Amino acid sequence: MASFTKKRVSYFYHPEEGHFYYGPGHPMKPHRMKLAHHLVVNYDLYRKMDIFEPHIASAEEIKNFHAPDYIDFLQRISPNNQKDLAPELQKFNLGELTDCPVFDGIFDFCQIYSGGTLDAVSRLNHGQCDIAINWAGGLHHAKKSEGSGFCYVNDIVLAFYVTDRVMTVSFHKYGDFFPGTGDIKDIGTKNGKYYAVNFPLLSGMDDASYESVFKPVIQKVMETFAPSAVVLQCGADSLTGDRLGCFNVTTRGHGECVRFVKSFGLPLLVLGGGGYTIRNVLRAWAYETSILLDEEVSNNIPYNDYFEFYAPNFKLHLEPDLELENANSREYLEECKNKIFENLRALTGAPSIQMSRAPPTYMLREEDEDAADPDLRTDNDGKRHHEAEFYQDDKDQQGNDDANAGNSSIAAICLHQDREADNAAPDVIPMDVD
Repeated sequence: MASFTKKRVSYFYHPEEGHFYYGPGHPMKPHRMKLAHHLVVNYDLYRKMDIFEPHIASAEEIKNFHAPDYIDFLQRISPNNQKDLAPELQKFNLGELTDCPVFDGIFDFCQIYSGGTLDAVSRLNHGQCDIAINWAGGLHHAKKSEGSGFCYVNDIVLAFYVTDRVMTVSFHKYGDFFPGTGDIKDIGTKNGKYYAVNFPLLSGMDDASYESVFKPVIQKVMETFAPSAVVLQCGADSLTGDRLGCFNVTTRGHGECVRFVKSFGLPLLVLGGGGYTIRNVLRAWAYETSILLDEEVSNNIPYNDYFEFYAPNFKLHLEPDLELENANSREYLEECKNKIFENLRALTGAPSIQMSRAPPTYMLREEDEDAADPDLRTDNDGKRHHEAEFYQDDKDQQGNDDANAGNSSIAAICLHQDREADNAAPDVIPMDVD
């Protein structure tokens, strides 16, 4: 493992990303990104990293993975015209009868979080940082031609579409739970065989149990696949007390997984994802930002405009639910781990594949900067200074230049509880699995 030296961290945040609203009663609250950023700032973590406002991803950039007709539709659809476009809504799995409603600014929202992920990748590709964070990203359920699981554009696929050497690893709730797939036998097909690792977990998963399987599996993946970079999706729906989840993992346990992946010293893209008890999502992502920065933070939430949001104890760390039974026996977890090790042994070699050329950088465009309105131009390569302005919505407080990319390989690790790893390997682009 790499030495524990401090890493150069780039953090991406757009001031508009928390201004979107899925609708009343919907568990996905983009407002959480605003509040998470607020907590990061109030812990003074923003002083330890470079903060960037990402570019707005273009439709053409997003079409690098997604079907053009789907993206064109996302640009046209709105709450005002959705009734007139009912047949297409059904085709693309959108609308009030699905978990992907149509809301004001739907495509703007997709462009913002996708732009953050693309810019994060650009800085990593150019060696301008060691770790890049985009908590607004990680919306990994979206398929090539349809929305799914609260997600419309799959920014994770956009992050590594220039490489076809990807291994996906997922630890998730399995069984009667969305999307109902991700069996340990799902290891990929054809050229993707053995490039998908699924660890199916049962209800009540706690810190000790999670660590007992996460660390050895990730260690074995690193030894077998030898990735040159890692995408870590940190869905917070695995936390205890989540509105939709049924795990019993604390912020410390969740953060320990992030710390372990960071310890390998590989270029690391860190993204958000699920998480539906908002105050706990904020706790997790602020804490994990501190881990990525090698900074200690107090367990006492710093006083701020949203202080009452963290009642009743006003602490950063969550305690486990002592009454929640852990259905994952030691024998079951050991059996699953051994099966995964067996599958990884079958991956006898992971040859380097010459990759496509990397996409143009979005952070180093001299022509664009020269033409820009000087009143709107940001300094330091797009870096933003902190602004103490935060949006509050009471409704939501419930509950490269064209350089060669070279030989690269990606380990995409999903630390969540609601999604399986998709088929991925040489000659296939992952995440478009029914």
